[in-house]
Amino acid sequence: MANKDMKHPKNVAGAWYCTDPDDDNGEGCIACNVCYTGAPDFFAEDEDGNAYVLKQPETDEEKELCEEQMDACPVASIGNDG
Repeated sequence: MANKDMKHPKNVAGAWYCTDPDDDNGEGCIACNVCYTGAPDFFAEDEDGNAYVLKQPETDEEKELCEEQMDACPVASIGNDG
């Protein structure tokens, strides 16, 4: 589960977030590119390749797409507070 206390600073405000790569709990982004390749309208990469949430999903279809990315994340660095 993503560490809500270590959110990436570039995340847009909202329920969905990516964890900062410096998370000491081992749940930080490892720049694997799964989420921003699979859902580029919602996830983006910073200058180091680490993911952050670019846009919050609104429709059920958009939320489902983001949930798929969350499930595919190899280090559980995508979270949803909603």
